[in-house]
Amino acid sequence: MKTLLLNPPSFEGFDGGASSRWPATREITSFWYPVWLAYPAGLIPNSKLVDAPPHGVTVEQTLQMAKEYDFCVLFTSTAGFASDVRLTEMMKDQNPNLKVAFVGPHVTARPEQSLLASTAIDFVARKEFDYSVRDFAAGKPLAEIPGVSYRLNGRVVHNPEPPPIQDLDSLPFVTDIYKRDLDITKYNVPFLLNPFIAFYTERGCPALCTFCLWPQTLSGHPWRTRSSENVAEEVRRALDYFPNVKEIFFDDDTFNIRKSRVVELCARLKPLNFTWSCTSRVTVDYETLKAMKDAGCRLLIVGYESGDPQILKNIKKGATVEQAIAFTKNCKKLGLVIHGDFIVGLPGETPETIRRTIDFAKRLDTETIQVSVAHPLPGTEFYDFVEKNGYLTKDSMTDAQGHQLPNISYPGLSNVDILDAVEQFYGEYYFRPRVVWRVIRRAMFDSEERKRLYHEAREYLDLRSKRKKFVAEQRAAGQRPMVPGAAGPSGD
Repeated sequence: MKTLLLNPPSFEGFDGGASSRWPATREITSFWYPVWLAYPAGLIPNSKLVDAPPHGVTVEQTLQMAKEYDFCVLFTSTAGFASDVRLTEMMKDQNPNLKVAFVGPHVTARPEQSLLASTAIDFVARKEFDYSVRDFAAGKPLAEIPGVSYRLNGRVVHNPEPPPIQDLDSLPFVTDIYKRDLDITKYNVPFLLNPFIAFYTERGCPALCTFCLWPQTLSGHPWRTRSSENVAEEVRRALDYFPNVKEIFFDDDTFNIRKSRVVELCARLKPLNFTWSCTSRVTVDYETLKAMKDAGCRLLIVGYESGDPQILKNIKKGATVEQAIAFTKNCKKLGLVIHGDFIVGLPGETPETIRRTIDFAKRLDTETIQVSVAHPLPGTEFYDFVEKNGYLTKDSMTDAQGHQLPNISYPGLSNVDILDAVEQFYGEYYFRPRVVWRVIRRAMFDSEERKRLYHEAREYLDLRSKRKKFVAEQRAAGQRPMVPGAAGPSGD
């Protein structure tokens, strides 16, 4: 079958489908690569990968494309599901013979609900879908394909799941598909060196974080790795394909969770003499970090999440505040840049724990941060917790543009308090003199950096203004500030 692998135009600028662990439009426009769709695109002959949001592909253009294909694999999300269903129904109006499979965490967690939402969805491919959609495109009947859900005689059938893919070296290189179908200059993440490319060196995550979407829905907890030589070969190919690329990002859930594997891989990467970055846990020791730095590692995305010890236990983070402090000191000693991730609204959150986390983040003082609203997504333990305890509200999880809105309220901490705290967090962190100077220093002698920072500042301040207006309107309706120290940003 002629196959379209589609990351759909759910919202303008939406980085929420085949590329993102937090499905949402970012405070500053960001686009990650649709890695999950690129693998089956490399397995299916006569296929094409279309990543609509970064390439500016509109609904109208998507509908025109639908006429040209026999089969569409659409990566959906919880936030974008309703929009994606409407798009699929319109695609089938254009091409009634088109077969459509929905893939991704949302439909993995809710296969039956998803199929019942619209007859335009022919089937759902649960969890890792590389081989299931390949087999369907090759003509195999749904009844013979593991891991799919579909309608049959008025009921929904769920075929047994296959085991997780063990031989990751047997999968195609996603960089071949990037070269064929994507424009790498369309991808931007503010804290990375752009243009960049991203791919995985492993799948699965043995950590048990209750909020984390992919290990609980898509890739699973069993940790599987590509061989070091296989990774190095794809790096070589990427550098050959894209001589203008400034950085490669290894977008694994837990790149450096096993020291022996990291050291071995770094030995393969070092001779290639390129700049790379990756995710990291705070449990990594100095020796491992040094091996990474020596092999060309520049930046780590680190999920600190909270500065409150009890919340870290509540979410089964498997790390402590003390480990985070020691890890951060080691990174600074080695010259490794950190982009720190924090979440507001996790189980056990109170005004006091938010204050503790803001102070903790300022103490760590990483180069950049991201502060996310805690979104309980179907399929996660976090979702089950808030649903069971009645903390899940009926509010939308995004605004009309796809930006995060909180859809949980705790006793003593409302959804409005959570959003207010996110903006307070950003304000206290970035409007400190030392951080302002850090930003100015980067831009002083680099005109491109000045242009980028100016654009990002305008974009963020516009969203900040809208969020503050939303909070003010809710406060006027009777909600009071809950976070200690909410009067204004700190000056340290």
